[in-house]
Amino acid sequence: MKELISRPELCDECGKCERICPKNAIRVVQGVPVFCLHCAEDRAPCMIVCPEGAIEKVEGAVVINEEACIGCGLCRDACPIGSIQLDECGVAKKCDLCVELDEPLCVSVCPKEALKVSFEDILTDKRDRIAKELEKVKMIMKY
Repeated sequence: MKELISRPELCDECGKCERICPKNAIRVVQGVPVFCLHCAEDRAPCMIVCPEGAIEKVEGAVVINEEACIGCGLCRDACPIGSIQLDECGVAKKCDLCVELDEPLCVSVCPKEALKVSFEDILTDKRDRIAKELEKVKMIMKY
């Protein structure tokens, strides 16, 4: 699964990522790159509300089938971080992790490497770390 990760502490707000994005789907707010989080398929609000089923998961990315989009705006309204916009024709646009490329364009132009792609199973890693911390807590609670 491909996941876009930002490291705000490295961002110098140069704006290159914003200018290169073909979907105009990334913005830098107070030094923090903001983009679609590509929610889990069963919890992605945009996917759940789309009446046409025009939003699907492709290689870990939540992707809009622009030909199937009817421009109702429900996905835009449902997105908790505001990462979906309607273009001048009323078609929903959002980050698709540049699924057709090896690497998202925003990652390739970032001079400070504030954006990177991870192919690891992030959830498994987080789950393992939480389990280890819980074991530590259990050991402490015994004493």
